[in-house]
Amino acid sequence: MNDSMNSKVSPWEAIHTRWMILRIALAERLAYRGDFVLGTLLRFLPIITQIFLWWAIFQSINPVDPFAARLSGFSFPDMVAYYLLTMVARAFSSMPGLSSSIAIKIRDGEIKKFLIQPIELISFLFWSRVAHKVAYFTVAALPFALVFFLCRSFFTNGVPDLWTLTAFVLSLLLSFSMGFYLEACIGLVGFWMLEVSSLLFVYMLFQFFLSGHMFPLEILPEPFFTIVNYLPIKYLAYFPAAVFLGKVQGTQLVIDLILLISWTLFFMVMSRVLYRFGLKRYSGFGG
Repeated sequence: MNDSMNSKVSPWEAIHTRWMILRIALAERLAYRGDFVLGTLLRFLPIITQIFLWWAIFQSINPVDPFAARLSGFSFPDMVAYYLLTMVARAFSSMPGLSSSIAIKIRDGEIKKFLIQPIELISFLFWSRVAHKVAYFTVAALPFALVFFLCRSFFTNGVPDLWTLTAFVLSLLLSFSMGFYLEACIGLVGFWMLEVSSLLFVYMLFQFFLSGHMFPLEILPEPFFTIVNYLPIKYLAYFPAAVFLGKVQGTQLVIDLILLISWTLFFMVMSRVLYRFGLKRYSGFGG
């Protein structure tokens, strides 16, 4: 039923529907996210602990001059700058509650309404998440700017060139899309499993340690670094930060961007396949 109804919708009506979803969701989120100014600022407080932790590590490497020490190609200022940049990357790619909300919609039958509306579940959730991110960064822009201004001395190379900056912004946008469709796939497993919390826990555990959120992936010994380098999870935190800091350049940068686009398309198609096959086995009862 959903496919037949969507086929009758003109391209203009489809664009208008998505714009309405984005506009309404954005207004809704801005109404209750005023506390994010303080909340976002407080989230940066743990970086003080991180700075002291990394200082102790670099001091152990070179007690005389910790700033001259290197750890897998990273200096102490590089490490602090990297940690700040991964926080920005995670703000783009993280999708809190997405997988579990999809599974709940399937389990509780709420998904039935998407079978008769002129837009299907994945598109609705995607544009709702776009609104969520726009609202978040609109409100959190000032705390982010303040923290980066106070920590500007750690960015020893300054602002990167235009090509690197463009690649950095593109990597953030693609990490958002890949993060959304990847977690949507996990949630859509709810068509076959009543509960996806265990699967989500395993994914979050691997993501936390292997996405580069805690430390640069270069620190991993072989063959683990090579293995993780082939996984899509590195694009959620490590890759945007490494691009900004100039750790990924030239041909390797182009290759990684192509791989990131490919992974994004893969999970986008996979989410559509899971949704289509899931609907074929879904049974809904009641009003």
